[in-house]
Amino acid sequence: MDAAGRWREVAAATGPADRAAAEEGVRLAYRLAGLSEPERIVWVGSPREGAASAARLVEEGTAGVSVRDAVRSRPWAAVRERVLDRLGPAAWAEHWALTGAQLWDGMNRLSERIRTGVIEAGAGAGAEAEANVEVGSAAGGASAVRLILLDAVLGQHDAAWLAAFDGQEGAEPLAGILAVARNAGWWWPYERTAILSERPVELYRDEAGRLDRGDGPALAYPDGFALYAWRGMPVPAEFLTELAGLTPQRIRDEENAELRRVMLEHYGYDRYLRESGAEPVQRDEAGVLWRIDLAGDEPMVTVEVVNSTPEPDGTYRTYWLRVPPSTRTAREGVAWTFGLEEAEYVPQRET
Repeated sequence: MDAAGRWREVAAATGPADRAAAEEGVRLAYRLAGLSEPERIVWVGSPREGAASAARLVEEGTAGVSVRDAVRSRPWAAVRERVLDRLGPAAWAEHWALTGAQLWDGMNRLSERIRTGVIEAGAGAGAEAEANVEVGSAAGGASAVRLILLDAVLGQHDAAWLAAFDGQEGAEPLAGILAVARNAGWWWPYERTAILSERPVELYRDEAGRLDRGDGPALAYPDGFALYAWRGMPVPAEFLTELAGLTPQRIRDEENAELRRVMLEHYGYDRYLRESGAEPVQRDEAGVLWRIDLAGDEPMVTVEVVNSTPEPDGTYRTYWLRVPPSTRTAREGVAWTFGLEEAEYVPQRET
């Protein structure tokens, strides 16, 4: 398996951390940075609990100052400079394209979503009120939580840039960081104390790498910290319980436009149109154009198209393509899905 594949597995790993291996990685990272090993290592159940613990220990003065720059940032910069000098700009760009670039977008989305969830917990906006009070009271609210998160090293979720340096000549200063990432989640390095987070117990993503689950948390940690999402869009936990019993009226009554779109995707455009008594507004050789006005949102406009290639059982599958509200004809809508203007859309064979 190549580096991108190995680190994709690291990033998606769930289940208990290998605490012994992760702790040895922490000690090694401190030694490689020229620091004394931390006096103690504290384990927490999630990044949320990690932020709360870091805030509390910093406030108490028992953690010492952050050593993130020495442990993570400076070694990373030094190794990057060495590898870039050795490979040269062109070869480095090719190397990055085959390694870190393949993971970068997905890791950024996931890390930012976790960071947002921790900040919301600090502001008292999360689902677990008791834990939220702990984070917010220790850190002084969401603003202070943001500052505490600047001290964090992302462990397994640093997979993108670690994939680019793993195994490279001159990458020895990152050996400790690599070891922690392979075996644990987010962590906070301070002068006297290191705080390490467990990995998730559940992780569900769609084909685009976005958090996505319709019947439970898309990301969950052993201490109860959880994030709910539908195709990357954050949703309240209680919202998911409604999806099984949706009706067209319930969808129309939803005031939040983004949540209404989730409901429509889950319910199915074709079913919603059928059960809402909608009428087609235009037909041509490309398909049938449908439109439904939605209160407080842009109209829902879809094109109904039939695949010209039969299924193995001889039937023809129907697809519903959501298109811009300004679409006037089915042909224009189908052309838009190919990035074309209507006049440019001249298929030799429609499929």
